[in-house]
Amino acid sequence: MDRTARQRQNRHRGVILWFTGLSGAGKSTLAHAVELSLHQLGCHSFVLDGDNVRHGLCADLGFSDADRRENIRRVGEVAKLMLEAGLITLTAFISPFDAERRFARRLVAAGDFIEIYCRCDLEICEQRDVKGLYRKARNGEIRQFTGISSPYEAPEQPELIVDTGRHDLQTCVAQIMDLLRANGVIQAKDPARNESHAPD
Repeated sequence: MDRTARQRQNRHRGVILWFTGLSGAGKSTLAHAVELSLHQLGCHSFVLDGDNVRHGLCADLGFSDADRRENIRRVGEVAKLMLEAGLITLTAFISPFDAERRFARRLVAAGDFIEIYCRCDLEICEQRDVKGLYRKARNGEIRQFTGISSPYEAPEQPELIVDTGRHDLQTCVAQIMDLLRANGVIQAKDPARNESHAPD
């Protein structure tokens, strides 16, 4: 069994969608919404985010720069395995450092890694912060918090920028689905049936 055979069975191409952005930018919300759209098309996908990675695979890691790098290294390696399984893998992590995102990209072939920058002003991210993390960071209760006491290096040339601070969720989902069609991951809409199909 190889990736080609698995993709043929899945009826779509495997790919890694790497969502990056500040805390509160909407990465996980958007990734899960895209996953739902893919599921409705019969695609095989999975979301990796802090909720399922930080409680198991990376439970031993903190939030120092070194631990953040190791967290992203592990996520990149897992996403690579999922790619070989023919899945559409959506990773939703701040992944603040350009070098670590480039490392994850280099793990796979060109075209298999799609970086999606969830752009959102810090002020809006703070307004959305239901857990009060930004407030705690500004009060010094959380050290090395991205955007406050630790830098975020925005992607210079992502495959897609979604303005999650200005556009609603469905608009952002549509942008990503259009990109997947344009890249041949899923097929274009069938105008006669008003739906999309995964490639044969």
